[in-house]
Amino acid sequence: MGLDLELQDIHVLVTGASGGIGLETVKLFLEQGAKVTAHYNSNSTSLHSLGSQFSSKQLFAAQSELTSVSSVESVFASAQAHFGLPVQILVVNHGIWPPQDTPIWEMELEQWKRTIDVNLTASFLVTKHFLRCLTKADVKDEDKAKANIVYVGSTAGRFGEKGHSDYAASKSALMYGLTLTLKNEIVKIAPQGRVNCVAPGWVRTPLAEDALRDPDVVYRALATTPLKKIATTYDTAMQVVLLSSTKVSGHVTGQIVNVAGGMEGRLLNKPDDI
Repeated sequence: MGLDLELQDIHVLVTGASGGIGLETVKLFLEQGAKVTAHYNSNSTSLHSLGSQFSSKQLFAAQSELTSVSSVESVFASAQAHFGLPVQILVVNHGIWPPQDTPIWEMELEQWKRTIDVNLTASFLVTKHFLRCLTKADVKDEDKAKANIVYVGSTAGRFGEKGHSDYAASKSALMYGLTLTLKNEIVKIAPQGRVNCVAPGWVRTPLAEDALRDPDVVYRALATTPLKKIATTYDTAMQVVLLSSTKVSGHVTGQIVNVAGGMEGRLLNKPDDI
């Protein structure tokens, strides 16, 4: 990335950093000279390649179960201890998407609770602790001015997703309830603090590859998308990094940036359904 986004030595925490979008986001931040705490839940294998390119002075991999209060507190404490400064930018990227298509009248309460716990409650806990740490942060005003949060939502949170009401509801809550509320709260702690959200549609990640081998899935994903392409992880990660930069997005807050090729909605019916 040739553009200097003035992120050098800024401490960034990226949740869900071992997945496709998270890994690309971490890489872009590192290339900008940021100090990155890369959170993972159970598998850090994908982070190893970055570890061979960037030193521990720039990259710190931290395991945490984000639905646990004590585990969230621990990851922030270890991140601050490692780099010697508090987290200044939080990217909330983790999440699960149960693959089975289940209408809500058939959905088990256990599935609903699990999706909400991971996607929404864990995001609440991470956000809460980030802002709590920010209230206690002993950093220069100009550093605190760069404090911001970027959530990774989904077009499912905007248009809904048949068979995935749990996922769609969790992403809507991030995109609208939290983003639009916290933009008004963060400024009580950091007067120039910002909160935004990036909402991708289908993204070509390792987890999506199997589904995208089905021509019908690709057709339904692109039927209302003018650009007629599946997003890359770079497409989404770049928007996350740009929004996090005070230099280029310093007067942007409370916004949802849809990275979905101009998608207008979801194709509900196949030809046989009509």
